[in-house]
Amino acid sequence: MNLRTLHKWSTPDIDALTISSSTPPIVCFQRSRASMYKGPWTHNLHYSEFVELTLFIMLYENYVGIDVSKLSIDAFIRESRIHRQFRNEESGFKQLIQWIKKHIGETWESLLICFEHTGLYSFSLALFLEREHIAYAMVPALDIKRSLGITRGKNDQIDAKRIAEFAYRFNNRVMPTSLPAKDIRKLHSLLAMRDKMMRNMGGYITSRNELFRVIPDRKLPVLTSVYENIISTLKNEVHELEREIRSIIMANKELKTTFELITTVKGIGFIVASFLIVYTCNFTRFENWRKFACYSGIAPFEYQSGTSVHARTQVSSIANQQMKRLLHLAAMTAIHFDAELHNYYVRRQAEGKSKMATINIVRNKLIARVFAIVKRGTPFVDIQKYVYL
Repeated sequence: MNLRTLHKWSTPDIDALTISSSTPPIVCFQRSRASMYKGPWTHNLHYSEFVELTLFIMLYENYVGIDVSKLSIDAFIRESRIHRQFRNEESGFKQLIQWIKKHIGETWESLLICFEHTGLYSFSLALFLEREHIAYAMVPALDIKRSLGITRGKNDQIDAKRIAEFAYRFNNRVMPTSLPAKDIRKLHSLLAMRDKMMRNMGGYITSRNELFRVIPDRKLPVLTSVYENIISTLKNEVHELEREIRSIIMANKELKTTFELITTVKGIGFIVASFLIVYTCNFTRFENWRKFACYSGIAPFEYQSGTSVHARTQVSSIANQQMKRLLHLAAMTAIHFDAELHNYYVRRQAEGKSKMATINIVRNKLIARVFAIVKRGTPFVDIQKYVYL
């Protein structure tokens, strides 16, 4: 039995259940009225009177919520109901660990530290906890916010308490976090910088073109020179970043293999492939392509309620918008250069189908192809070119 999986049974299917484990779990049974049971390793449980049983295993007995800010972290131990603030740096993290030890002992196996993913501000804390082999969960702020219901008031201490309560209430789905491999983290930083430079360069090019559309460039030679120098410098820096990204991928055997496989799919170029490797942690983060499609905001969802609300199926805005944009560009390229996808696009357009819906289907097809060839370990084969042989 997977201790982190939620199991459901109906009464006709089961009369007794035996749970065995080498470590003492806390077993919670949720039904018409919830109860909690702490017990020995093995139990025989009988439920003939309940229609449905939901069983989940709590692996942790102590929960610490941390609210992370730029200069400080606020920690709250749920079981002890105590709060303290520390500096968001190495010395503060060490004081945090000593403080937790003082109140719960050194039983790290029963401890889970939970905090929001706040980018750079939470990265140092995650690195420290991983180095100390302490279980932690770095969760999206939106998950915590939506779990709270209606709330009033806000400060760092209250936020830390709410995070600790979130980790306790949803322990069956709050999974311990592990940081990506070092090369993946490097690629992420380089790609983020490249993306920022590309946006800046695009802004300068647009600004230059708009200005010189009104005022001829010969009348502003100094300004023209400044614009050209800035754009040229940004182009050179982008090329340098791309060379470094490629060198990291080529130096890592696993990343190189994945990169060479997924770039055999038409539409998946150097940048899209690099982002796919980063956001999927070299295709280990998502179980299948459908979950990644949902993460990327290209999975369609039904929008219906009763008899009055019945909108068209649509994608969700809660997604990785950057990956969504990249997949859109990849789909447009694939439609032009992949015969099968081109014919599919033309046929749907002739049938009067929505252009964007068709492009979204192509995006999903590309993701499905990429995940399939990574799982299979062989390059993509374009069977369309063999049709007329």
